[in-house]
Amino acid sequence: MSTVEIPKAVVFDLGKVLLDFDYGILARRMEALSDVPAQAILQVVNQTPLLHRYETGLMGDREFFEAVVAATGFRGGEVRFLEWFGDIFTEIVPMVGLHEALVGRGIPTYVFSNTNAQAIRHVRQVFPFYRKFTGEVLSYEVRSMKPDAGIYEAVERLSGFSGADLLYLDDRSENIAAGASRGWRAWIHEDPLITVPRVVSLMGL
Repeated sequence: MSTVEIPKAVVFDLGKVLLDFDYGILARRMEALSDVPAQAILQVVNQTPLLHRYETGLMGDREFFEAVVAATGFRGGEVRFLEWFGDIFTEIVPMVGLHEALVGRGIPTYVFSNTNAQAIRHVRQVFPFYRKFTGEVLSYEVRSMKPDAGIYEAVERLSGFSGADLLYLDDRSENIAAGASRGWRAWIHEDPLITVPRVVSLMGL
């Protein structure tokens, strides 16, 4: 009987895998200091072309803030906006525990995220588990977003692994498909009750 080769590294998406997030928190905070209601603020900041530009490094913090102000009339200032913009995350505890178990066994782990500079500044400061990753590939730094091939190539360059040596967890099917097309062991994440035991079994934790 053949044995299944254990992957040499585990690649984690961040949002909705290790951290939940809700742009509604930001919109509700901004509403009292803006010219438009929370729902209209969401249409500016949540998975929009403007956010895409920020998360691919095509604009910096100040330019992003000024664009949001132009669209919403927000009067709270840049420092407050950036603080609120970052503070939308909560830990998905079982998945963070899985990451801790992998780190404890000396297995390299990489965070692989479509994200922005302010979100990562906040996450690094607030969530200790994040600082235990072996490395990180972030869309705004490499100027490429999942599922584009360039950001997957960046993971392979950084880790030194490719193909089935990489186990990849993500909540979006198009991102998983892009990883699978490169031979990664790419698993869709929907529920920690499914993902955690599956990873534990494969990795022999």
